[in-house]
Amino acid sequence: MANENSDLLVPQSGQSLENLKYEIANEVGVGQKGGVTGGVTGQNYGQALDRYKWEVASELGIQSEVQSRGWADMPSKVCGKVGGRVGGAIGGHMVKRLITLAEQQLSQGKR
Repeated sequence: MANENSDLLVPQSGQSLENLKYEIANEVGVGQKGGVTGGVTGQNYGQALDRYKWEVASELGIQSEVQSRGWADMPSKVCGKVGGRVGGAIGGHMVKRLITLAEQQLSQGKR
């Protein structure tokens, strides 16, 4: 669900947005790359995302540095590259999907 510091414009949409996040995570390969069989769900999302984050760190050639320093001591520029790859893939696709749904509803005269 939304974290405690943010309020949803439509509170009833919370679970639907969570489900969309898991669906997109599966589509962009978070589950597969995160070693999750059967797809990403609410129960394994954090674990899959963490594994995916480590895979991205490996692809960027920074995995050994992260292992020795820890994520907390990594420069924000480095963490941003990882986060951009991980979160950007999910968030970007969610926005595209939501825009597509809104356009479809508008073209059907729904508001």
